[in-house]
Amino acid sequence: MDKNRVEGTKHEIKGAVKEVAGKVTGNKMKEAVGNLEKNAGKLQKEIGKAADEQRDADKRRH
Repeated sequence: MDKNRVEGTKHEIKGAVKEVAGKVTGNKMKEAVGNLEKNAGKLQKEIGKAADEQRDADKRRH
């Protein structure tokens, strides 16, 4: 498994927690930062998924 998948999931969870904390406390900045981190984590996870798929495709060709 590509490390980007693991790291992306961590960032996604961490960002979601920050986003909820910001909503609960009324801190719009924390909410926005959490949302950004969550979405960056999703993107990083997808990059890792694509790398895994490419690596699997390369193995099948050889």
